[in-house]
Amino acid sequence: MKTSLDPKSLRPVVSGLKKANARTLRLYPGESAARQPVHTVYGGAHLFKADSAHKLGSLALKALHQFAPEPAVFTAALGLPESLSRTLYDRVLEKLTREPVEDFRIDFEDGYGNRPDEEEDHHAVAAAEEVVRALRDKSLPPFIGIRIKTLSNELQARSLRTLDIFVTTMVRLEKRLPPNFVVTLPKLGNSQQVRALVRVLELLEKKLKLAKGVLKLELMVETPQTIFAPSGETAVLEMVAAAGGRCTGAHFGTYDYTASCSITAAHQHMMHPCCDFAKNVMQVTLAGTGVFLSDGATNVMPVGPHRSSPGDSLTSEEVHENVVAVHRAWKLHFDHVRHSLSTGYYQGWDLHPAQLPTRYAAVYSFFLEGLQPASARLKNFVEKAAQATLVGDVFDDAATGQGLLNYFIRGLNCGAITEEESKGAGVTREELQGRSFLKILEGRKKLGKH
Repeated sequence: MKTSLDPKSLRPVVSGLKKANARTLRLYPGESAARQPVHTVYGGAHLFKADSAHKLGSLALKALHQFAPEPAVFTAALGLPESLSRTLYDRVLEKLTREPVEDFRIDFEDGYGNRPDEEEDHHAVAAAEEVVRALRDKSLPPFIGIRIKTLSNELQARSLRTLDIFVTTMVRLEKRLPPNFVVTLPKLGNSQQVRALVRVLELLEKKLKLAKGVLKLELMVETPQTIFAPSGETAVLEMVAAAGGRCTGAHFGTYDYTASCSITAAHQHMMHPCCDFAKNVMQVTLAGTGVFLSDGATNVMPVGPHRSSPGDSLTSEEVHENVVAVHRAWKLHFDHVRHSLSTGYYQGWDLHPAQLPTRYAAVYSFFLEGLQPASARLKNFVEKAAQATLVGDVFDDAATGQGLLNYFIRGLNCGAITEEESKGAGVTREELQGRSFLKILEGRKKLGKH
């Protein structure tokens, strides 16, 4: 076939493409295939015990049985259709019994406060010992970590000392880290703080004979300066790059961020437009980097205004007022989580055990409501894509297929949908476990050749 340009004339044009394309792939390797927890529960380091996750689950079940003893009561409080009642309720109960907490952050920052050095040293050792005890007892949630204090001039020494004590104690006792252990860095001011933390993690790995890169970190996006740098460029990508491949997540801090934007307390909430703007910037900037995004927390707790005194019981009116207050807080939390999910934020923070029922109700209803259309789309997409590869055509829309596949991976991981329900998508259990749309196509292509 006749062409106008020969390969020699194109050589100067394409000479820089290989290097530029390689750099793009390094920065944007694609969405991570690892499991992402649906939430992070945090609590003060002084309160953490080996059975904390189990106790949180027990308290969550108690709240559910007390304020929604029947499935229809629960779904009505959340504004969900009655057709979902039994399935949703049963799956939430099962989750709260089996795995009530997916991710826990042992907090040495806002949930802990500033204390004398001797006291924080003691709590750093004690919390690490409890983590090791839970690791041995197999009572840790799937994801665990600590949030240190900010690396400001005033707190950096205290922050890094706590990190050192905590990690050193764990490794001294157990010779290893828990699975999915991460260090959360709050109130970022500049990318140099990230580089400093990375250097400390490198030093700890060397001193404690840990594998290089095993200590991971995640960033709290809590100020406008973490969204835009003084130059006007986006800042969060630079901060992720400064982590040198150690950053697993970027968590949005609703209340510090809105306060920094001069939003008054009465209007500080997760669905404020300024929060959506910041999260949109995070989303666009970090798309394809493999860094997980997490939304903030609902700060209205599902707790009734009345408590009975020893020997006394509440009046029927007080009981009713408690139910109304809890249901109102549940609906607010549910709406916040569903808003996060609809905007592509599949993780958020929970502050109270009574928020766990609505966390899972929001996540489960999100996946259950979209199950049938998603199944039809993925089945059709796999069939068309596999056919394209079999006949030799180039199929270049793998990102769309991977996105559809991720819907089922996320739903299965958290317990929202069952393996039986996932079969409607036209993929096998083994294909889902492979977590790769391209691998599914390769497998179908091999089968087609035979």
